[in-house]
Amino acid sequence: MIKYNHSTDNITPAMLHGFFVDWPNPPAPETHLKLLKNSDAVVLAIDTKKRIVVGFITAISDKILSCYIPFLEVLPEYQGKGIGQALVRKMFQKLKKSYMIDLLCDADLQGFYKRFGMQSSTGMFFRNYKNQSGKKSIF
Repeated sequence: MIKYNHSTDNITPAMLHGFFVDWPNPPAPETHLKLLKNSDAVVLAIDTKKRIVVGFITAISDKILSCYIPFLEVLPEYQGKGIGQALVRKMFQKLKKSYMIDLLCDADLQGFYKRFGMQSSTGMFFRNYKNQSGKKSIF
């Protein structure tokens, strides 16, 4: 059974394995937990039988007008079961008073986000891949 939670309470690094697939320098589970705890909003999908996190979405915000969703991930073996859609719906519900909710995604994922009323746009980004693991604090 999948349970959705808006809190990182009782989440441990041992519950956070298998994410960041195909990243050359993925964050360790301990760093992943810090990422979740430091986000302004989080929704977790938890397999209650296995006691593991199987999906998550995070948001950061100025708490006035804007929110940015940096991460939406579902473990590969749990994909195609509606978990990603549920995570987005629950996050959008949490952010419903925001003026803008932005995210970056690859072109092949835009159709997924259009289902939630999002529009495609152009944007810019910079990635410092040597810091991808999150081992160093940015502040």
